[in-house]
Amino acid sequence: MNRRNFLSKSVLAAGATTLGTTTAALANPVFEASPNPAPYKYKLLYAPHFGMFENSAGKDLFDQLKFMADNGFMALEDNGMLKRPVETQTKIGETLAKLGMKMGVFVVDGGDNWKVSLATGKKEFLENFLKTCRESVETAKRCNAKYMTVVPGYFERNLPLGIQTANVIDALRRACDIFEPHNLTMVLEPLSDNPDLFLRHSDQSYMICKAVNSPSCKILFDMWHMQRNEGRMTQHMDWAWEEIAYFQIGDEPGRKEPTTGEINYKSLFKHIYDKAKANNQEFIMGMEHGNFAKGKEGEMKLIEAYQWSDNF
Repeated sequence: MNRRNFLSKSVLAAGATTLGTTTAALANPVFEASPNPAPYKYKLLYAPHFGMFENSAGKDLFDQLKFMADNGFMALEDNGMLKRPVETQTKIGETLAKLGMKMGVFVVDGGDNWKVSLATGKKEFLENFLKTCRESVETAKRCNAKYMTVVPGYFERNLPLGIQTANVIDALRRACDIFEPHNLTMVLEPLSDNPDLFLRHSDQSYMICKAVNSPSCKILFDMWHMQRNEGRMTQHMDWAWEEIAYFQIGDEPGRKEPTTGEINYKSLFKHIYDKAKANNQEFIMGMEHGNFAKGKEGEMKLIEAYQWSDNF
């Protein structure tokens, strides 16, 4: 059975609503919205990004935030927050507070983060990274963020791996000196985009976090990247669990919403939920992916997919 077709028939069968609609309405892009919809209650704290629902909510960022909250998404992820005007950062923080939403990650982006590599040990790269970390503290205060994504960059092929690793650890320790006084956490993201990237696996990230030895240096476990790089995700999550502070979502292939690829997100979400509950933890689950289908209908199908995957 095609899981996408199955979703349209089965999700919300118990009567939960999105925008005041029933399951049948979600299957049909033409419906009337209730004036006072009851948001769907998700078990996990999923965080959409700006643009994900702009066909339904419009292009205004704050209308999009209201739409997210109205549909039960009680967190936001905005990789580009650091580059937004100060006034916009502040208003986003104020709006999130009014809606009872939490802020997820933004990227500590000091330029081309992949090529400006901490593995090199070069002074100019380190100084630029630390300068951007200091700027990120002020941005985090404005938008009520706690987590910021850090990418060490490319391999330095003319240096031994141990020297590169030591350079990265030293840079991250220096960054922790900036973040710790503000109770902020940088989350290291192992990536799958190309084999030239220094940080690619969860066990490597775990080792680096252990060496840095700070509450301000943890792992961002992006399940799309980790499916591509290592698989066996529940096992790798369990091995690295004590250093994981944040998760991101994207199905493979395609990097779209759950149910559109090969990853069993219903199972993964249950694993994360059960383990977090047992350890009295809460994770923001960044929806760092595109929409499988276009327009309002695609946005409704995305909501439908999350409700189905969260129903475990």
